[in-house]
Amino acid sequence: MNLFDYLETALDTFDERPLGPVDSAALSQFCMVRGEGVIPAALWRGSAIARLRAWVSRPARFSDLLRAERYDGLFCGLAPDGVKRELAALAASPRFRGLELRDYASRFDEAEHVQFSATTFVWRSPAGRDRDFAYMGFRGTDDTFTGWRENFDMALDPPVPAQRMAADYLESVARYLPRRLYVGGHSKGGNLATYAALRASEEVRSRIERVFDHDGPGFKAGFLGEGDFGPVRALIHRTVPEESVVGMLMDTPIEPRVVRSSAHGIDQHSVFTWEVDGNDFAYADALAPSAAFTHELMDDWLSSLAPEEAPRVVDALFRALEASGAQSVGAVIFSGADAPALLAEAARNLDRESRDVLLPALGKLAASAARAGAKGLSELF
Repeated sequence: MNLFDYLETALDTFDERPLGPVDSAALSQFCMVRGEGVIPAALWRGSAIARLRAWVSRPARFSDLLRAERYDGLFCGLAPDGVKRELAALAASPRFRGLELRDYASRFDEAEHVQFSATTFVWRSPAGRDRDFAYMGFRGTDDTFTGWRENFDMALDPPVPAQRMAADYLESVARYLPRRLYVGGHSKGGNLATYAALRASEEVRSRIERVFDHDGPGFKAGFLGEGDFGPVRALIHRTVPEESVVGMLMDTPIEPRVVRSSAHGIDQHSVFTWEVDGNDFAYADALAPSAAFTHELMDDWLSSLAPEEAPRVVDALFRALEASGAQSVGAVIFSGADAPALLAEAARNLDRESRDVLLPALGKLAASAARAGAKGLSELF
């Protein structure tokens, strides 16, 4: 059973069964819908009166987005067709269709390398206000060059704007929400959800019942310490697929639950491929060797770059990606073993200074891959 099967068969309400990991995965994927003009905007940086006025405005429902004239450009991310199918299932589901959609926030700035969006979902319980809750979901990478550039910046100089905005959004919007809070996201959205919870005030943190991180990357080594995670460690439910790539990037002290997937390699990043068993995911005993390889490879490569070298490498990398003519960054980065060769070929279109920065860095990446591969072989024999 997959996520679509779950949405079509989960008929109980949130009063009958609390929100769980599969529910969070569904809502975090819905955050890939562009809600401008339909979902009431979050005026969390405006005056108190403006924020209150926005809060008492009519919330949206999933059905409000089921308009054919909106479908052109409504869905973004790595699996837009899956999100389109999911929207119809959410609008029909007795479990989800009553949720209020509100406090939509979105910012996209190419110059500042910012790609951020968040949506809040509110359950109003017929049984009373003490059963109400809000799920605050953060959008993952939308596969634009800007979105991916911000991902790379997370490994170089955190906190990036999206992380600061996520913390600001949680702290400011929470005051208008039911007391019970859930926070979550997929891919970069999982990282944002975790970071926002880490930076929350004690008053807001005490209201959070669970933080869901679905295959989100970690944090730059040394950026956060054990003390930062201490107050929220027990709240974080982290899930990654068996052959995780994105969830293996950078560092986090939170051990993941490993989910079975019907796909292979980077295609497992899509939660639409994750297997569901009843009301929860179907879990595996351990990560595949390829996931450990990815984590070791990227750690080794990043550590091989001098601090002053890394930003110049990333600048040259993205100039090469743009020069390659690729429709998306993911099409190149997730091309597996072919990625270094594709980037080296694209680098030929760069000016000499950029080539002189990027090509040696790609050589270091190839050397890191060779070392990680050799270590993997030695552990097998």
